[in-house]
Amino acid sequence: MNDQQQSPQYLAAIDLGSNSFHLVVARIEDGHVHILDKIKEMVRLGGGLDRNGRLSEEARIRALSCLDRFAERVQKLPLGSVVAVGTNTLRQAKNSRQFLQSASEVLGHPISIIGGKEEARLVYLGVSHSLVDEGGKRFVMDIGGGSTELIIGEGFEPRHLRSLKMGCVSISRNFFRNGKLHKKNWEKAGIAAHLELRPVRRHYRKVGWGSATGASGTIRAAGSILKALGLETYNITLESLKEIRSRMIAAGDVDNLDLPGLDSDRKPVFAGGLAILIATFEALKIETMQVSEGALREGLLYERLGRIRSEDTRLKTISSVQQRFQISQKHARRVSLTSHRLLTACEKAWNLRLEDAEILHWASSLHEIGLAVSLSGYQKHGAYLLEHADLPGFSLEEQDRMSVLVRCHRKKISKKFFRGLSEKDQKTALRLAILLRLATLLHRSRKDETAVLEQVVANENSLTLQFAQYELINHPLQRASLEQEAEYLKNVDFKLEFTS
Repeated sequence: MNDQQQSPQYLAAIDLGSNSFHLVVARIEDGHVHILDKIKEMVRLGGGLDRNGRLSEEARIRALSCLDRFAERVQKLPLGSVVAVGTNTLRQAKNSRQFLQSASEVLGHPISIIGGKEEARLVYLGVSHSLVDEGGKRFVMDIGGGSTELIIGEGFEPRHLRSLKMGCVSISRNFFRNGKLHKKNWEKAGIAAHLELRPVRRHYRKVGWGSATGASGTIRAAGSILKALGLETYNITLESLKEIRSRMIAAGDVDNLDLPGLDSDRKPVFAGGLAILIATFEALKIETMQVSEGALREGLLYERLGRIRSEDTRLKTISSVQQRFQISQKHARRVSLTSHRLLTACEKAWNLRLEDAEILHWASSLHEIGLAVSLSGYQKHGAYLLEHADLPGFSLEEQDRMSVLVRCHRKKISKKFFRGLSEKDQKTALRLAILLRLATLLHRSRKDETAVLEQVVANENSLTLQFAQYELINHPLQRASLEQEAEYLKNVDFKLEFTS
């Protein structure tokens, strides 16, 4: 846990999108990212959701088969150098947890799910690193299979982020069934897209931007088509997009569609993406848009590179949340230091990892966030805030684990609080929660000084704390709190002992 993380020579990013899966492999040289390889496969995960919101067996097989091929490409890369994320479809799928467990085993690297705003942030990061910074505000758009991200930023910093619940797969499935491209279908799809854009239209137009950039499949495909038709060379305009739409209406059916520059595997979902793109141009009054090579996967690479170079977005987020909710940073720091000391003592016996230490640190830093709502039951309020907040840099799984630790850091504890986590995480989360409980207990007086703890002995389901002689006699409140804690922990089949 104390070893410095070594900078890998190579990094890989995998985007498990609703329409396609992407793999990017890069070499890191002098702090710069050099793309070495790109692999893309159409998986159509978004089309594999059944009426009950579950991934079908066919979709699971397609996805796992793709990841098996990706695994061959990244099998020699060490843990920590491959970052893989799922987006909208996996956010929605009711059986995503079971899928992720199988998918991570097939890939040989962990896979997490990111929220919509985090996806937007990473898209902007990837796009902004692929373009020359001309100064001023920049609008960035990414149409995925199940969601559309809209971002306004400056330089490498996104300022306004929105993720809309519409994508090329969902719009195509809902309004262009069986590949029919009739004019009425386009009208209905356009209305649906405009309705999704209404909540952001006025605000985004008021903020404004100097340049507009589009990323990923639909927009890149549109750019390729326009270039092949000789309509546009570098930029996309509303009139040129309408020309593509007219040609698609004339074709009448996807099977009859013959657009130069449009790959055959994108044909089934291109109409939905184009309808979103046209509606966005209209709603936001976009004049021209350039096409970027960078997107979510490149953003993942730069995000991981930042962590390696001690520029972790998550640390900035923790500090920002502490300030926003007026959390005592001094008290959070003392609790974090004590919880880390306890974790170090238990590390080998409980097989704890670096990511466990990080989760414990973050939960320690934010364990009092619920006080912003109410003192009564503030652990419950804190858990809710952490579960539902937009926390840049954090995956949804990381937020869930933090939320559980904060929920369980005081008062009664029950195994039912951990059932929302994956089976493999439940035991570790319980142990981390116990360490956080002890750290907050030992600093109940909100002072740096506490009863001198000489030794910590961890076993499978027990913990023994050895305090210096007379320490518990001199700290009667801590002794009483430890006695109460021992009773609480019996409810989760855990034994706490302490001696002085």
